[in-house]
Amino acid sequence: MDLLDFEAIDLYYDKEDSEDVQTLINQAGNNYENGAAELPLLKAYLRAPESLNVLVAINRFYYYQHRLEEALLISEKAINIIIARLDFPTDWRQLSMQHITDAPKEQLSWVRLYLFTLKSIGFLKLRMLELDESREIFEKLVSVDTENRIGGQALLDLVRNSQAEVRRNQFSVA
Repeated sequence: MDLLDFEAIDLYYDKEDSEDVQTLINQAGNNYENGAAELPLLKAYLRAPESLNVLVAINRFYYYQHRLEEALLISEKAINIIIARLDFPTDWRQLSMQHITDAPKEQLSWVRLYLFTLKSIGFLKLRMLELDESREIFEKLVSVDTENRIGGQALLDLVRNSQAEVRRNQFSVA
């Protein structure tokens, strides 16, 4: 299945949050440079814990602050929200091509969002040097995205190269 061959409908960011949540997200953006962005984001989360707009904003904040563990927690929260909209297994390891091909066309935006969120989790694990799980995630992405529309192949190659480097360093020290 070509993950670019779909009509973009029901996009998460087209769903507006309440005015106070949008105001808090905007306030966080305006306060990023002076170091006061986290509190408005957390307030937005408390008001709308299932909002992907809020979760994406928090995830970006933590990622750019190099707070990878927090970014990972937010990505995992987001993927669970996305899974609730799809007929996908709760454990990504059980995802198969059949899940992708069986998804109704009107859910393909959510399928892509799921796969990009899984890619984000794999990338965060890579940055945290959790190379085995990162590799497994990218192997899964490559197996269900045969056209490499999500871009997992380059990251899989990067993880494999990193693991080979780690092995070379272990043997050169010994």
